[in-house]
Amino acid sequence: MQKTTQVINGSKGKPISIDISYSESSIQKPMILFCHGFKGFKDWGHFNLIAEEFMKHDVVFLKFNFSYNGTTIEQPTDFADLEAFGENNFSIELDDLGLVIDYVASIAADYGGNKNELYLIGHSRGGGMAIIKTFEDKRIKKLCTWASVKDAADFFNHQDIEKWKKDGAIYTYNSRTLQNMPLNYQLYENYIANKTRLDIPKAAANIDVPWLIIHGTNDTSVPSSFAEQLHQWNTNSELFLIENADHTFGGKHPWNEDSLPNASTIMIQKTISFLLN
Repeated sequence: MQKTTQVINGSKGKPISIDISYSESSIQKPMILFCHGFKGFKDWGHFNLIAEEFMKHDVVFLKFNFSYNGTTIEQPTDFADLEAFGENNFSIELDDLGLVIDYVASIAADYGGNKNELYLIGHSRGGGMAIIKTFEDKRIKKLCTWASVKDAADFFNHQDIEKWKKDGAIYTYNSRTLQNMPLNYQLYENYIANKTRLDIPKAAANIDVPWLIIHGTNDTSVPSSFAEQLHQWNTNSELFLIENADHTFGGKHPWNEDSLPNASTIMIQKTISFLLN
């Protein structure tokens, strides 16, 4: 397995770091692009082991950092830029994802990839972005969501919007890093201004490519009922529930083991079977 990291400009000028894992075989390979979720990053927990597992199946596997996720090029596993984290929103992430797809298509041949076999995976909020982008971009031929959100509106339904507007920001506590991470009011403003584009239920209902929905039944962050709802909106999708799996399918950060947790192994085996058959 070969691995390289490339950097491109994101939709608002901040850089996007992209890991590309590939093999030297001469056949054209499917390209699998992974999107991390909220408070995530491309090197979180067991994500590198997940990439290695995919590489056993002769694909090009790519994962990247959204440009405003709070990490930096110099500190890719730390939330060193909380100002950027606070200014992140759904539109930035969707536009970043579009730029990454453009880049992946442009370099496919350099890594033995087939740009006509581009498959998208999204975890948690990254799943919501992947659903919308699959609806928007016909270059995506298959979709897999892991513990995906179902509606951007769900986040705002639990907020005191007027207080948020008055204070300018709300904060989400990161128990691992002990940081209070800001979510600026612009996040809500961006959602209201772009509700049509950010309509995950509508996008879900209109996806016409093969779609696998994976969720753990013990997910306390995003309940498995969300997966069932997504499947109801698109009955052509395939729903796969993993008993007792949590939101990260057994992973945590940092991940110091040499092997994957059992729930992640099941998730990856199912995903590979779906994408490559």
